[in-house]
Amino acid sequence: MKYYPAFINLKDKKAVVVGGGKVAERKVRLLVNAGASVTLVSPDITNSIRQLAEKGLLSHIKRNYRKGDLQGAFIVIAATSSDVLNTRIARDAKYLINVVDMPSEGNYIVPSLVKRGPLTIAISTEGASPAVSKAIRKEIERKYSHEFALYLRFVETVRKRAMKKIVHARKREKFLQSLASPELMNDLQKEGFRKAQHKVLSYLNSIE
Repeated sequence: MKYYPAFINLKDKKAVVVGGGKVAERKVRLLVNAGASVTLVSPDITNSIRQLAEKGLLSHIKRNYRKGDLQGAFIVIAATSSDVLNTRIARDAKYLINVVDMPSEGNYIVPSLVKRGPLTIAISTEGASPAVSKAIRKEIERKYSHEFALYLRFVETVRKRAMKKIVHARKREKFLQSLASPELMNDLQKEGFRKAQHKVLSYLNSIE
């Protein structure tokens, strides 16, 4: 099975998660952070899921799954400990369905993610080996430290300054391209955010 890569806007979209263990907890956090309207169906849940429910960040239906639970769902995650139940949920789902540990039963898979502020890097082996995805994720995490999160937030601000200050289109484009130069990426990896920030500001201030 081949998959179409996409970043989906789940703001206010109904998401249903079936299952209340650690795997479901991880899935729920991603959905909540994406702004989805989350409903979780499970007789038992982890303490972390309970805390999210108490904060009003998700709705918890404290019972076993029933067929009508998926009504109106834009996205569904089957994260129970039963392969039989997960398959049943997959058959009931009409839209986006992810089945934990059984990717072929669903129609989308969740990649390994590296988050560095506004930067999101997704890694997938199309379900062939989650272990390989995890290994590559750890390698990328080492290469792209949290200095990149600081830099991206800084770049967002300095880019706005440049759009106002640099009137000449060619000079402006050259400056904007320089924000992603190999030299600056190397500085971020080896010397950190402050070094890169200093170079960028020096260059911007030198432009007439």
